[in-house]
Amino acid sequence: MHNLMETAMNQKKSTVLIIEDEPPIRKLLTIMLEGKGYKVVECDNGKEGTRLAASVKPDLILVDLGLPDMDGKEVVEAIRGWSQVPIIVLSAREAEQDKVAALDLGADDYLVKPFGMDELLARIRVALRHAARLNAAEEPVLTFDALTIDRARRRVLLQGREVHLTPTEYELLQVLASHAGKVLTHQMILRKVWGPNSEQDLPTLRVFITQLRRKVEPDPSRPSYILTEPGIGYRFQGRA
Repeated sequence: MHNLMETAMNQKKSTVLIIEDEPPIRKLLTIMLEGKGYKVVECDNGKEGTRLAASVKPDLILVDLGLPDMDGKEVVEAIRGWSQVPIIVLSAREAEQDKVAALDLGADDYLVKPFGMDELLARIRVALRHAARLNAAEEPVLTFDALTIDRARRRVLLQGREVHLTPTEYELLQVLASHAGKVLTHQMILRKVWGPNSEQDLPTLRVFITQLRRKVEPDPSRPSYILTEPGIGYRFQGRA
């Protein structure tokens, strides 16, 4: 499935919208992305970026938080009001509250400047693959390396052997795996699994993450599927 998705994406040149007010960074991103086969549309402010997001309908958006006319989080919130296009935030702000706020408003990922271009390209590929899964008919079976989640039968297999999960453990795993590659904040996970009145119950979430890792990770002390984003939340990793 992974190879089929990448083939389909390569057949259609993906369009990336860059909303960044620093000309050197915008130029560098444009050269790098066009060199990798992406079509690039760029602008230097939030108002124009929001307009282009609606008119161009890009496949992915890169947005800086420190824009001259509005905060990048406002751009994310405005676009999320009508579109599920993948959005990756690029920012010099390292504070956890900025990351959490952007992700809670609907950003798919967050990179702190300066960042490596190889890392950015990897995050872009993951975001596009996730979007392709969402745009396709929902797959009843998710497979990540040795881990298989059969959502129709609510069964989980690790290296072909069934893993027995409690209903809450299964729901937590399903939420994480359904958003593979995307950072989910603690609050987002708590809302989806335990409901809107549980957003501050971090101890419960941590206990269940620990239990889940013991059951689905080949080495729970060095997780390869459920990764911690310190101070923010969790990211499910695995090649689908």
